Amino acid sequence: MTMASTFAAHRPCRRPAGISAGTLALPLALVLALALAMFSFSCSSTKTSKEGGGAPDFALTSLDGQEVRLSQFKGKVVILDFWATWCTPCKMELPDFIDLYQQFQNSGLVIIGVSLDKTGVREVASFVKEWKIPYIVVMGTGQVVRDYGGIRGVPTTFVIGKDGKIYKKYVGYRKKEVFQEDVTKLLNAV
Repeated sequence: MTMASTFAAHRPCRRPAGISAGTLALPLALVLALALAMFSFSCSSTKTSKEGGGAPDFALTSLDGQEVRLSQFKGKVVILDFWATWCTPCKMELPDFIDLYQQFQNSGLVIIGVSLDKTGVREVASFVKEWKIPYIVVMGTGQVVRDYGGIRGVPTTFVIGKDGKIYKKYVGYRKKEVFQEDVTKLLNAV
């Protein structure tokens, strides 16, 4: 095989006759614009979920049927943990959150677990009882997921300061020391 025949065998693909670049550009641009609009609509929120921004308020139902609002806890440090019973990293964090809650609950720490399980309250309540979770657990909704920027994976945890602003957002498992440092800093802030 000669050098010329090697290059001939690796020629770039050619467009079929009658189809110009301009003909393809308009439909491609329309498809991309539609996809971007759909993504923006499904993931956007008028509320903020960025560090330094105000944490969006919500009204969610606890496992015992009580309404829980984030605004009830203004003046306290809040760990807001989006999790699920089937999530292994979430289960890894549970003992640490239980320890942190027991250590700091009398100093002004509130932990709210937002279950994103689709199985229902009864199964989540059974899980909470089995794990002896002492802090508030509520059932999440699509609205709260959107308000917090579209939770893409669990665990996703927000640490919220006494002023109601998001101090940190963590996606994925974190060691107890990470949260302990944040909580200690925020509890001691003036």
